[in-house]
Amino acid sequence: MLSKKLTLGLVALALTLPGAALAQQKRLATIPPAQYDAEQKAAADAFLAARKEPVFGPFEPLMHSPRVAVPTRMLGDYLRFGSAIGTTLSEFEILVISREWSQNYEWSFHAPIALERGISQAKIDAIAAGQRPPGMTADETIVYDFVSELLKTKHIFDATYAKAQARYGDKGVMDMIGLCGYYSFQAMTLNVSQVPPVPGKPTLTK
Repeated sequence: MLSKKLTLGLVALALTLPGAALAQQKRLATIPPAQYDAEQKAAADAFLAARKEPVFGPFEPLMHSPRVAVPTRMLGDYLRFGSAIGTTLSEFEILVISREWSQNYEWSFHAPIALERGISQAKIDAIAAGQRPPGMTADETIVYDFVSELLKTKHIFDATYAKAQARYGDKGVMDMIGLCGYYSFQAMTLNVSQVPPVPGKPTLTK
């Protein structure tokens, strides 16, 4: 067994290593707008014109690569506000994706919106707990089964696909896939950059 003195020495050494120092730094830190280069400023201006507010949330780390940030924002504009499955089911799907990635910023941002759109608190709580929501509508069931299956198995069974295609058509199926891909990408960005959740909003417990 290591002596207490040796143990403390090893801990002190570990804290001097580059990885330990990096862990204490904010990753992909927000760039002050005054420090934007020309490409970043153009991306921020386009964001403001489209969203009617300055760059926020996952787009702050994305500003380190404006050519990723701009098409990401454009894709999000459609998937969040204009997808073929509608904005209420889109918010429902976003919660399922956020839970799968344990993504607290997206959860804190979208859970209140889902509630406002008519998704019951009981269903939101069940998703947060990693459980199948009770009393889902036919549409919610189709979306939940499709998204959960895709995220967990990386495939879709024929029966699940047939139900989604019959209800929403090929465009709706593609938009559900798009939502999975888009919000998984955003979750990865947020998990890596460690953007904190929205203050005062609900968060996931694990």
